[in-house]
Amino acid sequence: MRKLLRPVLRGLARLLFRVDVRLQQADFSHQRLLVVANHESFLDGLLIGLFLPIDPVFVVHTGIANNFWFRILLSQVDYLAVDPTSPMAMKKVIRLIESGRPVVIFPEGRITLTGSLMKVYDGPAFVAAKTGATVIPVRLDGAARSYFSRLSGKYPKEFFPKIRLTILPERHFPMPEAPTAKLRRRKSGEAMRRLMQEMIFASRPQQTIYSALCDAAEIFGRRRRLLEDVKQIEYSYNDLLKMALILGRQVERLAQPGERVGLLLPNLVPTLGLIFGMSARRRVPAMLNYSAGTDAMQAACDAAEIRTVVTSRAFVEQAKLTDKLAGLTGVQLHYLEDIREQIGLADKLWLMLWAIHFPRASELPTSPEEAAVVLFTSGSEGKPKGVVLPHRAILANIAQIRAVIDFSVDDKVLNALPIFHSFGLTAGALLPVLTGASLFLYPSPLHYRIIPELAYDRSCTVLFGTSTFLANYAKFAHPYDFYRLRYVVAGAEKLSEAVRGLWFEKFGVRIFEGYGATETAPVLAVNTPMAYRTGTVGNLLPGIEYRLLPVPGIEAGGILHVRGPNVMSGYLKAEQPGVLQPPVSDLGDGWYETGDVVEIDEDGFVKIVGRVKRFAKIAGEMVSLEVVEKLATATSPALLHAASSQPDASKGEALVLFTTDGNLSRELLAFKARELGVPELAVPRKIQKVDALPLLGTGKIDYVTLKRLAEAVL
Repeated sequence: MRKLLRPVLRGLARLLFRVDVRLQQADFSHQRLLVVANHESFLDGLLIGLFLPIDPVFVVHTGIANNFWFRILLSQVDYLAVDPTSPMAMKKVIRLIESGRPVVIFPEGRITLTGSLMKVYDGPAFVAAKTGATVIPVRLDGAARSYFSRLSGKYPKEFFPKIRLTILPERHFPMPEAPTAKLRRRKSGEAMRRLMQEMIFASRPQQTIYSALCDAAEIFGRRRRLLEDVKQIEYSYNDLLKMALILGRQVERLAQPGERVGLLLPNLVPTLGLIFGMSARRRVPAMLNYSAGTDAMQAACDAAEIRTVVTSRAFVEQAKLTDKLAGLTGVQLHYLEDIREQIGLADKLWLMLWAIHFPRASELPTSPEEAAVVLFTSGSEGKPKGVVLPHRAILANIAQIRAVIDFSVDDKVLNALPIFHSFGLTAGALLPVLTGASLFLYPSPLHYRIIPELAYDRSCTVLFGTSTFLANYAKFAHPYDFYRLRYVVAGAEKLSEAVRGLWFEKFGVRIFEGYGATETAPVLAVNTPMAYRTGTVGNLLPGIEYRLLPVPGIEAGGILHVRGPNVMSGYLKAEQPGVLQPPVSDLGDGWYETGDVVEIDEDGFVKIVGRVKRFAKIAGEMVSLEVVEKLATATSPALLHAASSQPDASKGEALVLFTTDGNLSRELLAFKARELGVPELAVPRKIQKVDALPLLGTGKIDYVTLKRLAEAVL
């Protein structure tokens, strides 16, 4: 009877749910076979039974098996109801696999309540290791949007959503080496968790950030209001699409396809709309750092060959940028106020009668490998380098984050980090918009009294920040201001232990420290509720390859080199304007050298040992140590100087200048800095007189020794 019904049900499922099955080199002919899948809905077992080329036994949670509707669906397959917490239950599964019967199991045990991966039980992985079974991962996507799911009422449901099954390449789970069975079981469970996260990430679609916005609008509903800024207006996906379409149409008249256009704008919803709109029309937003000096902004424009800059008169006046912009040469400024006035009747009719109804049709053909955005970071000589991030890198990083953290429509993100930084752009702005979470954009992270009040007033559940900013928020916040926060994620600089302790004592909140670089879009590793270890920056995200290369003079760890889909397309440097320089390291093309010395323990947790790059991170800003040295040389050209850094509880790192000039003072350096237009952050507060600088055998300065000396300076 089942064999007769199965083709009928398969055809019905294809008709109603438009089931798309994607097979990635999986072999179902193995003698011992274990299929693992994420658990989105009561439909999951039926879908796998209908579309996989095997006749398996389904292992289901006893609580799920007792559901009336699920029992009806299970009537079409063989199943075994077990309690995933019971070791005896797993013995039954082991016997099934050893008998040669394929088994399907959901390692999460229960249906997801968040739309993301939930707790992964140890049992299924231990079964795979014990039996030596071939494991085939299957990703279900779309069933969570059906009425057969258990998602909250905020998550929009459909009667017949499109469902995709992605069958990934087979894997094997060798029995881990550990002194006890309990520890071996735990290690197996961790391996299964990583596999499930890799599966979620590997099955992501290949698209552009604009098409991802269109997908989000369809999934979560055009009318969903999710965006707000200091103007206190709530914007829906439909409003954001309108902004993107109309602003993209106007800006495309100012630049050619593929041209990089500078954006000098604050954290406001129209800024996001402009980024999406330019992306749709193949104009590349280059996010200029308005906190940098004129020379740095000019160098950024030169490196990326920016000839057109879009800004706002109100913003320029409020941020006191008039003098900086007046010093720029070779660029033409266009103001949003003027652009809005140029929107004519034809533009409005185009938008309302056609474009807003068919937003995908307005996107020019674009490859995911094309540039989505250009961000700027400091170069080895203190000049900003353009970091070209393709659509592939940004969306890969968002998918990597989503695979390990359960952001959902129930969350509201408060982002005060500037979106000209990769942390503020990818994690703070694009991630919530493309995952359906609500977002409040605030223009400055420096308003330490206002931001805690906003978190309380808007019932925010997610906050991104640096250690410095989080310390100041905690200082001025009421103990109840952060009562709704689920996630506080720290990045851009090392998290101070004092800050970690203060947040836990005052608010009862555990800070999740992460690590990354602009060149990796930016997140490389992050602590999560399922994988957390104090003193580390968490596990590397799924899909990232890494190598540690030893550093002479440093015993522990090595320089971290990474390769993965979230790595940049390359640099744009002032020495070769407009020429893309793809990432390359000692390991070859496509590898990015972070310049950071790290240790990675047996559980995959990353610990930052130190930085060998010639930079210091001060309050989240990268300061070139070479610029500090050049400033000292310009102030006292006859003598020798070298700069290093030391940990600082309030700002992450502090500059230490070693000099052979006993008369050199901070006042003299500050005067020269103003004269040369060097940022004040590059003026060291600690100046150490030495008789001679430590040198290597080659005659070069020994910066490893200098680093140790700097850390000992009081």
